[in-house]
Amino acid sequence: MTSHEDVFGQEAAATCFAPGRVNLIGEYTDLIGGNVLPMPLTKGITVTAGPAASGIHAFSTAEETKIEINLGEGKKDHWADYVAGPLVMAERAGAVIPPLNLMVESDLPAGAGVSSSAALEVATLKALFAFIGQDTSGAEVALLAQKAENEFCGVKCGIMDQMAVSVGKQKHALALNCETLEWDQVALPKGWTIAVIHCGEARQLTDGAYNERRAALDKAAAELGPDPLKSQPVEVAEQISDPLVARRVRHVLSEQARTLRATEALRSGDMALLGGLMNESHESLRVDFEVSTASLDRLVAAARDAGAAGARLTGAGFGGCIVAVVTENERDTWWQKVSSECPAAWAVEL
Repeated sequence: MTSHEDVFGQEAAATCFAPGRVNLIGEYTDLIGGNVLPMPLTKGITVTAGPAASGIHAFSTAEETKIEINLGEGKKDHWADYVAGPLVMAERAGAVIPPLNLMVESDLPAGAGVSSSAALEVATLKALFAFIGQDTSGAEVALLAQKAENEFCGVKCGIMDQMAVSVGKQKHALALNCETLEWDQVALPKGWTIAVIHCGEARQLTDGAYNERRAALDKAAAELGPDPLKSQPVEVAEQISDPLVARRVRHVLSEQARTLRATEALRSGDMALLGGLMNESHESLRVDFEVSTASLDRLVAAARDAGAAGARLTGAGFGGCIVAVVTENERDTWWQKVSSECPAAWAVEL
């Protein structure tokens, strides 16, 4: 295993970890300031930091490359954008960025819809603040990471991913209001587990596809105002003149209602209700938001047929992962059935 000392000839002065995340329900609702229910994974990204003689140097153990980062040069369409962007935003917020050596190590699959970019952003910021001795809350870190994604990397994401990986608690779902940033931790009931399974098809999301859906929601908000979109009933989608925009709105408003019900179901341990709402969520994402694929649909169907209480695509869609709720004592046999039915699928977390 490569260490910070192997790469830079010095021991790390700060080591910080940020997990990936899976979203149980509440897909794209963060774009309207709605509610979400993500959970941190055990896998994630570790960033180590140490002093440099000059400049900022980053090494990825996955890429086996060391690069120099110039904070004034902007986006490079490179993995290091998710290191540079957070540093730029921290500097704009008043942090003094010293010469740094940064090493990135990950056991989180990239491009799988489990927030590897948010984990890298958050781990970078936490390592920076630990190194310079600046006390910064998890929510503040998440907001800076979101700014990095929005303003530096050009992806107009909501706050869910960054909050989930910054303040999430293992074996708990984060019941988060994306408008107020009010949140609490909801424990997964004993005897149940969350399975995150990759469909075997690389996620094909482009910035344009994501931003197009956000633009559709912004268009609807302007057309339906002045009340915030998230406070309006699902039926309001029928008033929208553009049928494509109407479908997008129908998804997020129905998903907002599902997420509130699912959160209460999880609190009360009603896993049958939670699972049913997850199933409805997948159908809405498939039909109205149009972010599923044939591979994801097959895997979701196999997960349900094998006994999951509920299963749905998770993340932005267009490939990547599903999440399923299964009982712990049936997990192994469940996975045997699923993997037999979908041999290209592989387990991110069981």
